[in-house]
Amino acid sequence: MQTISTQAALVYVMVIVSAADGAMNDEELRAIGDLSRGLPAFKGFDPDKLIETARDCSAILQERDGLSAALGLIEEALPPALRETAYWLALEVALCDREVRPEEVRIVETLRRALGIDKLTAAALERAAEARFRVS
Repeated sequence: MQTISTQAALVYVMVIVSAADGAMNDEELRAIGDLSRGLPAFKGFDPDKLIETARDCSAILQERDGLSAALGLIEEALPPALRETAYWLALEVALCDREVRPEEVRIVETLRRALGIDKLTAAALERAAEARFRVS
């Protein structure tokens, strides 16, 4: 099995959520770009590699059992300290267009289990992400 970097694993998480409904919209793509450029977890990641990394993940997802393969790569590459960050990134991408589809809910739950995020921690991260996107 190929291996990926920690930062690539974080990009894979965001791409998986964005692609869950079969299309990656402009808001999601913008969010992925902004998050990968602005967070400390991406320190040392070459922003010029973002599109290539996203394409690599998309190619894996197109394969038979692609989601399982991508999740395996993510689990292998992510240290425990960044698993909550990865889950938060998934939520950010799901919420960025303010329209969370059932497919996105299912994939976020799949990611939660794959990342080993307990339900209480997940609820706290979900609440914080929702608050960030709330409008009056």
